[in-house]
Amino acid sequence: MDINQLSKIVKKKILDNKLIEHLEIEDKSFLHKNHKTNNPNKFHIKLKIKSEKLKNMGRIQSNKIIFKLLENELKKYIHSLQILFL
Repeated sequence: MDINQLSKIVKKKILDNKLIEHLEIEDKSFLHKNHKTNNPNKFHIKLKIKSEKLKNMGRIQSNKIIFKLLENELKKYIHSLQILFL
């Protein structure tokens, strides 16, 4: 899987959730390419999520929702996930 395929899957899963109003995905894998444990088949991504409901929840609860939506991708394709609620 490449980053474009992963981005499409992530975007669909998150936007299908009615709590999310807008989503931006950034590939940050280049920041980690020289690390000893870097795996070129796993990605480092940053999500910028606009959601009034998630923003007003506690950080742990809102992160749990996103992690649950991306459970399969986190196991197979995502090494690092940064989430910002706008």
